[in-house]
Amino acid sequence: MDYELPTELTRKLTELDAFIAREIVPLQAQDDNERFFDHRREWSRTDFENGGVPRREWEELLAEMRRRADAAGWLRYALPKEAGGQDGTNLDMAVIREHLARKGLGLHNDLQNEASVVGNFPFAHMLLAFGTPEQREEYLQPMLTGQRRIGFGLTEPEHGSDATWMETTAVQGPGGDWTINGAKRFNSGLHSATHDVMFARTSGKDGDAHGITAFFVPTDAPGFSVDFHWWTFNMPTDHAEVTLRDVRVPGSAVFGEVGEGLAVAQTFVHENRIRQAASGVGAGQYCIDRSVAHARERVTFGAPLATRQAIQWPLVELHTEAEMLRGLIRKTAWELDRVPHLQISDKVSMCNYRANRFVCEAADRAMQVHGGLGYTRHTPFEHIYRHHRRYRITEGSEEVQMRKVAGYLFGFAGPRKGRG
Repeated sequence: MDYELPTELTRKLTELDAFIAREIVPLQAQDDNERFFDHRREWSRTDFENGGVPRREWEELLAEMRRRADAAGWLRYALPKEAGGQDGTNLDMAVIREHLARKGLGLHNDLQNEASVVGNFPFAHMLLAFGTPEQREEYLQPMLTGQRRIGFGLTEPEHGSDATWMETTAVQGPGGDWTINGAKRFNSGLHSATHDVMFARTSGKDGDAHGITAFFVPTDAPGFSVDFHWWTFNMPTDHAEVTLRDVRVPGSAVFGEVGEGLAVAQTFVHENRIRQAASGVGAGQYCIDRSVAHARERVTFGAPLATRQAIQWPLVELHTEAEMLRGLIRKTAWELDRVPHLQISDKVSMCNYRANRFVCEAADRAMQVHGGLGYTRHTPFEHIYRHHRRYRITEGSEEVQMRKVAGYLFGFAGPRKGRG
């Protein structure tokens, strides 16, 4: 087996680093933009007097980063050529996302909103797979350039991972219009979204996977209410509580097939989770690298911290896990480029839940190695922890991921289902 990365990919990493050094590092350094990344970061980014949403200046900086990355051909790298991308593979993106996260905090790959010079656009893939020509025309390019922003309304106050039990409903009237009633929680992007992809039951009974439909809903539609934003562990927030009271949309607002909305919601889930896992390994390795460097420099009781086994061994454990995860993630990403995704859905879940847990442990250990300084916001570890901790709940909680692995392992799901 050849474990060497493709030559073209390693060349891309070198070119990407050069672009970041040339365009993004100077942008971060100018006009006191460092306030968004140093110990002032949470306060500089958050409009606490306006519901805790991102400040305009922060989002403008992210938009300028994306504009430069798009002009240089990096932002859409993973998208199909028809969307202006370069058909980047799953292996490419796993390696790139780890590479960027391992650099630490910065405008090149910030944790907030998952903003990165190499973008991850699950919604673009949804549009390409399920959108009508009219919907692709209306939303795709404007979404990529920032002229449109699309929210995602799936989770509800009483239903998170159990989406098949959602209580939001949509009923079609005689003229073809749909009327939507219900509520959504942690509805992302609603502080600035122009439209929301809203999921509602249109047929079937509670617990059925079929009978749920996705709709494009303008956020200024009568009856659409953004009630408040949840303040989260990592601020600013863009996670809204939304209420819909007799919200009407035309038949053309249906996204995908009527009754098959969960197929839309599941689009790109494997690619998204493997990239998230790769970012976790990169950020965790950054914590390890910084801890090793600190331990070699910090002298206590007449000797460097690095000479003490109490410091060495926890970092050895984490470094070993990073190496094993890296191999599994890259192998799984390589397979995603070659086999039907459902054949290896369990492997994706293994990568995701273990990497999410790993980066939290690495950030926590980095705080411990750095002592009192590690507990301050003058080091980046609390920010890394607070960001990645959410992925043990969102994007499929680690319990849901483990259940997937168990289903494949015991033959309750996947290729071995019912084989005994």
